[in-house]
Order: sequence, then C-alpha cells, then structure tokens
Amino acid sequence: MSEWMKKSPLEWQDYVYKEVRVIASEKKEYKGWLLTTDPVSANIVLVNFLEDGSLSVTGIMGHSVQTVEIVNEGDHGVREKLMHLFMSGDCKAYSPEDLEERKNSLKKWLEKNHIPITEQGDSRRTLCVAGVLTIDPPYGPENRSSSNEIILSGVQDLIQGHLVASQ
Repeated sequence: MSEWMKKSPLEWQDYVYKEVRVIASEKKEYKGWLLTTDPVSANIVLVNFLEDGSLSVTGIMGHSVQTVEIVNEGDHGVREKLMHLFMSGDCKAYSPEDLEERKNSLKKWLEKNHIPITEQGDSRRTLCVAGVLTIDPPYGPENRSSSNEIILSGVQDLIQGHLVASQ
C-alpha cells in the first residue's frame, strides 16, 4: 500500500487547493491544482488552467498514486477560482453575502420547525438535516439531497414553505 493510501482524509485536506506533482504507477507523472480527494477511494482530481482560458480536469485512481508532493501553495485567488469551478449557474447569481443570508434564514426556519440542522464543510456552506440530508447553495428545494425519500420530501415542503413566507 502506498504512502498516499495510508494517509487519512484529514491529511489529504492539506493538499487541497495546492499545486501538486503526483507520481502514479508505472512512473506516470501528473501536475495540477488538487481540487478534491475522494475519502473512500483516495482518488485525486487535478485541475489545470490552460492558456486559452479553458481548463483540464484529470482524475487519478487512488490505488495507483505512489507519491503526492506540493509544488506551490497557491494564493487566495487560485483557491477562489477552484472553489467556484463547478458551482451551479443559479448559485453564481448570488453574492457571498446573499448566500450567507439565505443559508441563515433557511437554518432559522428549519430550527423554528424543530428540525435538527448543522453546517458542514470547510466553508460551512452546506446545511445538514438530521445527518441524513444536505442542502447546498443557493439553498432552494432543488439543492437538497438524501437517500431517504421521506425526509427528502418533508424537507422540500419546508423549504418551499420558507420561500413562500420570505417573499
């Protein structure tokens, strides 16, 4: 088992949003900005910004990773760019302040309805209901996910009620 596979997800977090050099099996080398690491498989997603303004996304299977070395710590600008790469179009229409206000308003509404709610993730942007459902920005009914259909339906109704009440 490689050193990379022996690391914990918390240790992998130290590499996120940094430019890295990855050596994989058969001495294959990859370089790019580490966007995320899958906590189960240790798969790595690298992003490279190309000269023409487009980007290249590469997935590397965790079992093939031999070593990962930080090449560049990056800066706040690169981190912001990476954080917003795959954000849905409807989310980009809101400023960070608007999203925070929407999140706090929905959180208060759910708490008022006696729904256990916590915040998750590095930037505390994801709301988590009872540990089984998540709501991502911009916090609308279509932004929730869960494997439990009953909770999914109930929370969707609450979110729609909140949207009606706040308009």
